[in-house]
Amino acid sequence: MLKAKITAIGTYVPERIFTNSEFAAMLETDDEWIRSRTGIRERRFARPDEFTSDLCVSAVENLLKRYDVSIQDVDFILVATSTPDYAFPNTASQVQARLGIEGAGALDVNAACAGFVYGLQVACGMVASGMHRKVLLIGAETMSKSIDYTDRTTCILFGDGAGAMLIEYSEEPGFLASYMTSKGEGGVHLYRTGGLSKQMNGQELKDTQCIVQNGREVYKWAVSTVPPGMKILADQGGLTLADIDWFIPHSANLRMIESICEKSGFPLEKTLWSVEYFGNTSTASIPLALGEAVEKGRIKAGDKILLYGFGGGLVQAGMIVTWNVQEEPK
Repeated sequence: MLKAKITAIGTYVPERIFTNSEFAAMLETDDEWIRSRTGIRERRFARPDEFTSDLCVSAVENLLKRYDVSIQDVDFILVATSTPDYAFPNTASQVQARLGIEGAGALDVNAACAGFVYGLQVACGMVASGMHRKVLLIGAETMSKSIDYTDRTTCILFGDGAGAMLIEYSEEPGFLASYMTSKGEGGVHLYRTGGLSKQMNGQELKDTQCIVQNGREVYKWAVSTVPPGMKILADQGGLTLADIDWFIPHSANLRMIESICEKSGFPLEKTLWSVEYFGNTSTASIPLALGEAVEKGRIKAGDKILLYGFGGGLVQAGMIVTWNVQEEPK
């Protein structure tokens, strides 16, 4: 068994609320059109001078307010993001400096909307292997700085936010199963260039710093592949989906979540999301939903939670965890 578990969680969203009505003033759209297609009512946008590393630090500060824990003995920092402050240095090293954690390794994980669960798998492996004792994992995005505000099918979806977790050595295993897969040939359906190449798989890309998405293709891929992935995860953990207390998928679109639940047979009432009031926050969407549920007391000690991220790559990653955080939130 993997001797690692989650010991604390914290979240942060910027103060600026951007409503559907504000998009209606800019584009040919309205609140009803957006809500009926996405389930999104509003999202949070970072200030012009607020970047991903700032959101990371605020999420960690929230973690420290909620739990009686220390981060000064963290020996590795992982930041999952696709909107880093810079191409390099990495965001994790900026977080290390801001938090004053000396002697910690620092690494960014780029797996788009699946990044947080990929990061959780990496953190679990680091601790379970014995190479590290305490890992700080953060999923954070400033998607508002990377969207084309003239593309109404894409810009209405995204928001900014961050979630942080501590993963530590434990004789009481908290990770029951993991699964990941990729379909790189589908990368042309969801990308942001900003790099050196303007081609992918032989196809010309739009030369833009903004997100480009073929929503129809991403939707079809997710709803056809996530339900089988959920079954693989359950089988691997010696469980059935009926044994899962909560399902937390990436909050890309509420209609997508509803379709995944329908195709997998998993009850929507046992599914948690953050998309309604925060939009699609990419790597932050899963910890935002989890953190809110923990804070409200919906998630209890011993609950089995299926986390599942999916997005640009095209990549997927899922984990089943037991929520056995021993410290009660302050």
